[in-house]
Amino acid sequence: MDEKGERPPKKFKVQSRHRSLWRQFWDSEGVLLIDYLPKGTTMNGQYYANLLAQARETVVQKRRGKLSRGVLFLQDNASVHTARVSRQALKDTGFSKIDHPPYSPDLAPSDYFLFPI
Repeated sequence: MDEKGERPPKKFKVQSRHRSLWRQFWDSEGVLLIDYLPKGTTMNGQYYANLLAQARETVVQKRRGKLSRGVLFLQDNASVHTARVSRQALKDTGFSKIDHPPYSPDLAPSDYFLFPI
């Protein structure tokens, strides 16, 4: 119960001033690479192509031998992923692309069995 003459507590609205875009690359053993897009930078085909090259180097460093056994790569059909430079970079990495399934509200991409036994 409030005392007579007391002011009610102030309510503060919490706002995030920093919105950031990040990409995460992971496999069955855990996270390989997290990339935060610098503020004021636009994600485009060339940026993504450079990121794919960085992901390949990370696989080579953190998962020795996995690249020679084959890496399956799942991505959606966003314009950044379908840009000519991005498609060429994906070929250059040696990753095998998995076709993205049609949208299903029942399943998230991480619900699929991505890692062969």
